[in-house]
Amino acid sequence: MRVEKTIPAWRSMLYVPVTNERFVAKAAARGADAIKLDLEDSIPASEKARARTLVKDAVALIANAGVDVLVRINRPLRLAVPDIEASVWPGLTGLVLPKVESADQVVLLAELVDELEIERGLTPRSVGFMVLIETAKGYAEARAIAHAPRVVALALGQEDFAAAMGMAEPDAEALIPPMQHVQVAAREAGVLPIGYPGSIAVVDDLESFRAGAIRGRALGFDGGACIHPAQVPILNEAFSPTADEIAYARRVIEVYDEATAAGTGAISLDGKMIDVPIVDRAQRIVEKAKRFGLG
Repeated sequence: MRVEKTIPAWRSMLYVPVTNERFVAKAAARGADAIKLDLEDSIPASEKARARTLVKDAVALIANAGVDVLVRINRPLRLAVPDIEASVWPGLTGLVLPKVESADQVVLLAELVDELEIERGLTPRSVGFMVLIETAKGYAEARAIAHAPRVVALALGQEDFAAAMGMAEPDAEALIPPMQHVQVAAREAGVLPIGYPGSIAVVDDLESFRAGAIRGRALGFDGGACIHPAQVPILNEAFSPTADEIAYARRVIEVYDEATAAGTGAISLDGKMIDVPIVDRAQRIVEKAKRFGLG
């Protein structure tokens, strides 16, 4: 039986090291659409085992507050398997898979999650995967990866990808083309494209961070990740339709519906022709506004 994917609404995803109990305790109140508990880059090798013992309670704490909670696992399979076994508990929304290089890798991890969901009483296929494309091989396989089981979101991991490409630093403009390659793969597969030009590490220049987030939405991405609570409201605002956009979208739909009912061929609003792509865009804006309780 084919199980349909539930595509999430994640404008903002805040990384929180699972070992920082103070940050975990406050995570659900930060306003992010999702919290990413980290077992990967922010956790030193000597702390990996202890970090796993903290995940179950942290997931429950955040999920009980009504916030989506994901866990970013490690890439080597010997670390990924115990990470997943420590993470798949009631309340978990998804796993963040770093450095994915093939659809087969996703299939393997999905099988493990299948078993854990059954053993631990979770709804089958309730745990989604957010996949990070961070290597040349993963980039080449992005389309197949986007269609793999459980994948609900896809992003280019800019820092790691820039390093893999030999860039001196992750230049925002240079990374837009590979970001859009991953975005196309996500759209074609019907999953969430995540990203914005610029570094996730920009915490001392919030205006620069805001500019990158706004550019990300203009390019067609649906959300982004961050590492500091001050970045959360910026992402929420940047990836939400404005009041003016929502009002105009509703007018477009209203005019189009009226013209269609009347059998009118040419439709215009404020001197601009209204055709099907414009109506589709308007419907997406209105739907997004509803999902985020706007307007």
